[in-house]
Amino acid sequence: MSLAIEKVLIPATGHPPEPRIQETERRLNISVVFTSVKSTLAALKEAGSLASSLGARITLLVPQVVPYPLPLESPPVLIEFNENRFRVIASQSLVETSVNIYLCRDQLQTLTSVLSPGSIVVLGGRKRWWWPSRDEILARELRRAGYEVLFKETE
Repeated sequence: MSLAIEKVLIPATGHPPEPRIQETERRLNISVVFTSVKSTLAALKEAGSLASSLGARITLLVPQVVPYPLPLESPPVLIEFNENRFRVIASQSLVETSVNIYLCRDQLQTLTSVLSPGSIVVLGGRKRWWWPSRDEILARELRRAGYEVLFKETE
């Protein structure tokens, strides 16, 4: 299994505190997968409008791929740097947003092990005409795995 380390960031200040467990299980969750900063901001905006109309919360999933020469616990980008960066990105959302950072070897395998069956996933990325982009391929693979994927095009 590719999932070895999971880091959950607490929602930014100003958001309401986490509801009790029974209430959390009943609330709809929209997952946004980090692809790039620009694409993820567009996906968060799309997920925010969707979540506010549905009364849902957003979870930003960040699968950080660690290359094989490095130990899984030692990613090339410092974890503290990513925590600060994603805390700032999540604070731009108007809806309650939590961030989950996963250190992994395989992005797709980690996402399929973390997401619940039938989850709503919003993914941002570039759309190409001749050859599918890496983000489009990830969206297609998540659809094949049984998730409801909304692909937000960026330039």
